[in-house]
Amino acid sequence: MSIDSPDVTDRSKYVEVANSEEFGALRKALRSFVFPMTAAFFLWYALYVLLSAYARDFMGTKVIGNINVALIFGLLQFVSTFLIAWLYARYASRKLDPPAERLKRRVEDGAA
Repeated sequence: MSIDSPDVTDRSKYVEVANSEEFGALRKALRSFVFPMTAAFFLWYALYVLLSAYARDFMGTKVIGNINVALIFGLLQFVSTFLIAWLYARYASRKLDPPAERLKRRVEDGAA
């Protein structure tokens, strides 16, 4: 048996943790952030694409000099990406990391 693969008794700890209520709560907490945020970002991106395709006059409206609405929306895509990453980092450090660390300790200590 290689060093990288745990033996059968070690695997049972992981299965037990994966079936635990605490792990289920951790997965639910992850999904409660990831799914809505993914949907929101997808809708925001789809709005940008649809407006670019079907509202050319609106997207071509100049705001300041040669800067138009399309350029602003495009740059806001980057802003929203970084905002979501920052929000996720905050959410994970408060809601996901502590229970994940407890589960990790349970597995490492053999008290699954």
